[in-house]
Amino acid sequence: MFFPKILSGKSNTIAAAAFIVGAASLASRILGMLRDRVLAGEFGAGFELDIYYASFRIPDLIYNLIVMGAISAGFIPIFVSLLKKDKLGEIAGFSGHDNAWHLANLILNVVLSAVCIISLFGIIFTPLLIKIIAPGFDSMQKQMAINMTRIIFLSPVFLSISAVLGGILQSFKRFFIFSLSPIFYNIGIILGALYLVKYFGIYGLGLGVALGSFLHFLVQLPSVYLLGYRYRLIFNLHDKDLLKLFKIMVPRTLALGINQLNWLAITVIASLLSAGSLTVFNFANNLQSFPVGIFGISFAIAAFPTLAELVNKNNDKFKETIATTINHILFLIIPVTALFLILRAQIVRIVLGSGQFNWTDTILTYRTFGWFCLSLFAQSLAPLIIRVFYSFHDSKTPFFSGLASSLVNIIVSLYLVKYFGVIGLAAGFSLSAILNLILLLVLLNKKVVLNYGKIIKSTGKIISAAVFLSILSQGTKYAVEPFTGTDTLLGLAAQTLFSVLAGSAGYVLILWWLDSEELGYFVKILNRKIFKIKEPVNLSEAE
Repeated sequence: MFFPKILSGKSNTIAAAAFIVGAASLASRILGMLRDRVLAGEFGAGFELDIYYASFRIPDLIYNLIVMGAISAGFIPIFVSLLKKDKLGEIAGFSGHDNAWHLANLILNVVLSAVCIISLFGIIFTPLLIKIIAPGFDSMQKQMAINMTRIIFLSPVFLSISAVLGGILQSFKRFFIFSLSPIFYNIGIILGALYLVKYFGIYGLGLGVALGSFLHFLVQLPSVYLLGYRYRLIFNLHDKDLLKLFKIMVPRTLALGINQLNWLAITVIASLLSAGSLTVFNFANNLQSFPVGIFGISFAIAAFPTLAELVNKNNDKFKETIATTINHILFLIIPVTALFLILRAQIVRIVLGSGQFNWTDTILTYRTFGWFCLSLFAQSLAPLIIRVFYSFHDSKTPFFSGLASSLVNIIVSLYLVKYFGVIGLAAGFSLSAILNLILLLVLLNKKVVLNYGKIIKSTGKIISAAVFLSILSQGTKYAVEPFTGTDTLLGLAAQTLFSVLAGSAGYVLILWWLDSEELGYFVKILNRKIFKIKEPVNLSEAE
C-alpha cells in the first residue's frame, strides 16, 4: 500500500507541490554537481569536455523544438480541461472514449514518430551539423564530436516519451515521481563517467546520457499506469484537440527555436575561443542553474496547473496566486544570489576542484559564474511569468520576448568576448535574461494587472535583509579563514558553511523584525512538512 501511495500521491497546494518539486530538484542538482565534479576531475576544462558539451546541442535542439514545444505550452492546459470535461477526477481505469487519455496517446505517438524520423536524419547528417556548430574544432575533435553526437541522439527518443508521461503526472498534480526523473537522468550520466569511460573512452559519456534518458522515462511509467493510463496506437492528425495543441505549440516551438539558436550561437563562439572555454561556460551555467531549478522552475511547475484552473474562474485569486508566488521565489532567490556572489570562489573549488581541474580553471570558472549570478532573479521569475501566458493559451508573447532577448544576447556576447573571452558570454546571457523578464512583465499588464505594491513592499524587505546577510557572510568568511584554512576541501567547506549560517541567521532575523509575510508562511510550511506541526494556513496563501 505504501509504494502505490508514493507513486500516486497528490499535492493539493502550490507551496506543497513546490516543496516536493524543489526537494527532488535539490537532490537532482546535488547529483548534477557530483556529475560535474566527476567530469572535471576526470577531464579538466579541456577539449574533451568541449566535445561532450558540443555534442549535446543538436539532440537537445530536436528534443526542445518538438517535445517541449508541445508539452510545456499546450498539453497540460488542454489535458486538464479534458479531464474536467470527462469528469475523470481521480481516475481508476481506462475507457476507450475518454478524451484525455485519447489525447495523451495521440500526442505520444505523433511526438515519438517525429523525434525518431528527425533523429534518423540527424544521425545521417551529423558531420555537416558538427562543422556548423563547432567551426573551431580541429579534424580529430570534429570526428570525436560526430561519434558522440550520434550516440546522444538516442536520448531524445526516451525523453520524448518521458515528457508526455511527465505532463500527465503534472496535470494530476502528482509531482513527486515526476520530480525524481532528473535524478535518475544524472545517475545515468555519472555511471557513464565513472564506469563506461573505462571501456569506451570519452564515448562512455554519451552512453551514460542515453542510459540516463532511459531511466528518466522508466521511473515515471508505474505512476502513470496507476492513474489509469493505457497505451493505444492512435494516429489521427485531424483530431480537433491535437490541432488545438499544434496551434498553441507553434509560437512556443518558435520561441524554443530562438532559445536553442541562442545556445548554438554560444557553442559556435566558444568553440572559437581557447580550449576549455565551452566547458567553463557549461560548468558555470550548471552552478548558477542550481537555485533556478530548485526555486524558480519548481514554483513555476507547481503553479501551472492551478493557474490553468483559475484563469477563467476567479480573476482576483488568479492575480493573488501570481503575486504570492513571485514573492515566494524572490524570498528564496535573492539571499542565494548574495551568498553565491560572496562565496563564488569557494563554491567552484568545492564542487569542481579535483583531479585535472586546476587553479587556472577555477579562477576562470568563478569569474564566469559571478556574472551569471547577477541575473538569477530574472531567470527564476521568467518560467512563472511564461506559464501565466500559457494559462491564457498565449505562447506568442513569450516567443517575441525571447526573440528580442536572444538577439541581444548574441550581439552583446559577440562584442564582449573580444575583450573578456568566455566571461563575456556569461555577461551577455545575464543582460538578456533581465531584458526578457522586463519585457514579459510589461506585456503581461495587457492581460492582467498584478498587485505590484505588494510585490515591491515584500521585495524591499527581502533586499534589506539580503544586504545584512551579505555583510555578515563576508565578515564571517574572513574571520574564520585563519582557523579553517583554504588549502583543503574540508577547510573550504567549513569556511563556506560558517559564512552561510551566519548570513542566513541575519537574513531571517531582519525579516522577522520587518514582519515578513513570506517568512511566516515558509515557517508554517516547514512546521507541517518537516516537524509535522499542524497549523491553520490561509487558503489564499496556500494557493
